This record gives sequence, C-alpha cells and structure tokens, in this order.
Amino acid sequence: MAMIALKCPEIEVVVLDINEARIAAWNSAKLPIYEPGLQEVVEECRGRNLFFSTEVEKHVAEADLVFVSVNTPTKTSGVGAGKAADLTYWEGAARMIASVSKTSKIIVEKSTVPVKTAEAIEKVLKRNCSDSNVEFDILSNPEFLAEGTAIQDLSKPDRVLIGGKDTDRGRKAIDVLASVYAHWIPEERILKTNLWSAELSKLTANAMLAQRISSVNSISALCEATGADIQQVSRSIGTDSRIGGKFLNASVGFGGSCFQKDILNLVYICESVGLSNVAKYWHSVVTMNDYQKQRFVERVISAMFNTIKKKKIAIYGFAFKKDTGDTRETPAIDVCKGLMADGADLYIYDPKVEEKQVRRDLTTPKFEWDHPVAHAAPTGVENITIAKDPMEAVSGAHAICVLTEWDEFKDYDYQKIYDSMVKPAFIFDGRNILDHDKLRDIGFVVYSLGKPLDPFLHGSYN
Repeated sequence: MAMIALKCPEIEVVVLDINEARIAAWNSAKLPIYEPGLQEVVEECRGRNLFFSTEVEKHVAEADLVFVSVNTPTKTSGVGAGKAADLTYWEGAARMIASVSKTSKIIVEKSTVPVKTAEAIEKVLKRNCSDSNVEFDILSNPEFLAEGTAIQDLSKPDRVLIGGKDTDRGRKAIDVLASVYAHWIPEERILKTNLWSAELSKLTANAMLAQRISSVNSISALCEATGADIQQVSRSIGTDSRIGGKFLNASVGFGGSCFQKDILNLVYICESVGLSNVAKYWHSVVTMNDYQKQRFVERVISAMFNTIKKKKIAIYGFAFKKDTGDTRETPAIDVCKGLMADGADLYIYDPKVEEKQVRRDLTTPKFEWDHPVAHAAPTGVENITIAKDPMEAVSGAHAICVLTEWDEFKDYDYQKIYDSMVKPAFIFDGRNILDHDKLRDIGFVVYSLGKPLDPFLHGSYN
C-alpha cells in the first residue's frame, strides 16, 4: 500500500488495523518490520496521502477500493487441521465491510486464500449488507514479492495479476484496479484472469519455488554421500536456460510465512477434490524440508561425538533469510529445538531479531504463530541465551551453526573467533556462505551442506 501511495500521489491510502500498538509503530520513527527501503517510502508518503489508523469502520465506509490483507493461518483443530487455511479473519472482515458499506465497493483479496474463497466471501458480503443498492465486486490480486527485496519487487514487478469475474461488471472492476497499477507498471505486465486462476496462481507459485529448494536440498544429501559438490551441481544445471539459476542454493531449509502454509493448503485442496496422488506429490516438498532440518541437527550431534549435552553452541542467524527480521517458519526454530532436545546450551545472535521474538518462536506450538492473538510471555526456554554481539555468542562455544545468510557473517574475524572457542572448534554452515578452505586453514572442523565431508567427520557419520 505504501508503494501505491508513492506512485499515485492523487490517491489517498489508509492502512487499517485494530491493533493500536501496531498502528502507533507505523506512525512512529521505528517501523514494526524491517525491510530495506521501506522506511524511506513510508516517510515520503506518510501524512501526505498515506495514513495509518485504527478507525476501521469509518475509513472502510468511505473507501472505493478495500484491500483485505488479514491473516489466513493454517487450521490448528477440526476438519483440515494442519493443512487447511483458517478463513475466520477473512470472514470477519467481510462481515464488517458489509455492515458499514453505504456505497458500492471493489473488494481486493491480497491475502493468500484457497481457490473459490471469493465465491464464499461474496455470499457473506451480500447477506450482511443492509442496503440492497450496494454492490460488491471481488478481485484477486495476490502479491509475488520476496522479503528483503520487497520494495524493488513492487517497483519493478515481473507481473501484476488481477483476477475477476468474466462479466461486464467484473471486467470493469479489473480495469479500475489495473488503472492504479498503470501509474508505474507497463500494460503488458498487468495480467488479467478469472478469479479462480488468480487465487490458484499464488498457491502454485509458492509451491513451485519451495519445490526447487527441496529438490536441490535432496541432492545435497546425495552429494555428501558421494563426494560431489552441490554448488558445482547447481551451477551446472542452472546454466541450462530451461532451468535457470534461481532457488538452487542448498540450505538448511526454506522458511517464511507462505511456502509451507501455501503448500499444505494446496495439499488440502487436492485432497478435498479427490486428487490424492497430486496431494502426496506436493506434500513431499514439505517432508523433504523437514528432513533437511533434521539431517542438519543429526549431523551436528554425530560430528560432536554424539553428545552435545551442556555444550555451548553459537547460532548465527535466526531470521528465515537475510535482510529481514521475519522469523515465521524459519528453519532455525526446528534446528534450535532439535539441538535443545539433546541438551545443548544455545547462544543465539541475529542482527535484526529481538530476544522476545526468538523466545516466543521457540515456545509457540506449530501453526499458532500466524494467529493474530495476544501471546503470553514466553516461558520454558531455559537453555538459550540471546547474545548481544557475535563474539559473546562464540566465546567458549564448541560449535557455530550458521542458519541465516547475513552478509556480515562472511566478514567476521574467524581467527579471533577460533581462539575464543573450545577445541575442536566446529562450524556447521547451513547456508554455504563462508570461505571453508580459509576456515580449515585456521583450524576449524567445517561441515558445509552438500559438499565433500571434512575428513574429521567421516568416522562420525553413518
């Protein structure tokens, strides 16, 4: 919405939330999320044509277009638990919109939703609006941006997708929204489809990207078993124009708010329409991601003489990727839990993630993170310490686990780090970002995903 305000100064954009603390943060000097370039965009537009408010009903009633970006978490109980999307917040938003609307509106789905959600929401809107003259046109307009490069992705997107009904009213609504994006996006990049294609496209895009990560991660295990190098394999296949080089970096696993949630949603939809083989295929992407995280944990334990109890292990990085403070579904959660279960004392350092977020993530049950409710103070995590700097994390440590690809991790003084650690000093590079040869010259025992094993590790791995 900030990008629309930036590119369309004649359009008034009001971002709404019932959470007063969150809106206060958006109106402050310190935004509630970190994203490169976002601060500058907000500061340029805020107070001019970009506003943040808790007066939800007032501004919805006045709006011509309403973008709905509420959470659609994975259900934690009942039918479809662990897979299906929970549309409670979407339905609640629709009921509120209908109750305050006195003029016709275009409702835009920005949340990632199951196919046919628009059909259900339209029924809720129509049955809850007291004015029979009010019409609602529903569009699907999913985002295809990546955290860390979101501003760039929004400024110069590969495409903007708008789905609507194949009727005169539907096509007019599509054109209205397209005219907003046309302020800065070429017409040929604005794709127009029916509603169901747009809704399914978002799920499919995320599933395909996650599939590439799981595919290359599966090969990384094979590389370790055979002595091949996953980076050489990835470069070799990535030069094939039919494949391309993106999303071919082996890692400890994918994370973020969308990939796993959207795949599981896709699996549930397939199961619901009787496509069990299709559902199993896509679920294997998640299974492989879980396997990669568990494999990493087992490698750490086996390398360190099959015991890490009471051993200090430094965790470099907790965010799911660099250039963001987002920890949703970060692989660091499962890796840390696995190490803690074996008794390790973890010292966690991340340049953008706050202590309360780390503790909350390590105590929140699976799938609960995306439910926008008040969280109790994190408790029950005693064997972790949140380090204020990277040296505090490693001093006296037996090992370092690199779980986020922050650029700063490449530039540390690893001789100084080595001197401060217990010997043998291990580095488990879960992102393959460090200079492994240099680290070995210093004296580290190095494990790098998908690469020939350090001779020290051969005897400790089955």
